[in-house]
Amino acid sequence: MKKIGVFVDVQNIYYTTKQAFGRAFNYREFWRRIGQKGEIVIANAYAIESHDDGQKRFQTALRSIGFDVKLKPFIQRHDGSAKGDWDVGITIDVLDAAKELDILVLLSGDGDFSLLLDKTSQDYQVTSHVYGVSSLTARSLVRSCDVFCAIEEDILQ
Repeated sequence: MKKIGVFVDVQNIYYTTKQAFGRAFNYREFWRRIGQKGEIVIANAYAIESHDDGQKRFQTALRSIGFDVKLKPFIQRHDGSAKGDWDVGITIDVLDAAKELDILVLLSGDGDFSLLLDKTSQDYQVTSHVYGVSSLTARSLVRSCDVFCAIEEDILQ
């Protein structure tokens, strides 16, 4: 049975599905589909810490599905801008897990991850699957992965 690692850029998936479809991603259906391809040995969902009750319920739902939810504080800068991405954390976790995986599943449209996929393919021979909204996924990321799975309405809530 193939060993699968799942890494979710929660903010990216939330905003791209909202922008493209006006709907939320269905993580339960996604888990069901991925589980049919092999054994999910690691599943991390990276999100921004929030005191909002809706966000807390969402994070609890992710945990009940099987995700390890990793939270990072939202940083509001003095100039009004904000910071709260997980790119480095996702990269470190993927590199740590890649040597044990057959399939790496990344949910993100962020082109910064294209170098990561190139590295895991070259160094660990891991097959990469990227799930993203077609119109909002970086072309470099699509080129770097082995399989691009366009998020369509059939996997939305």
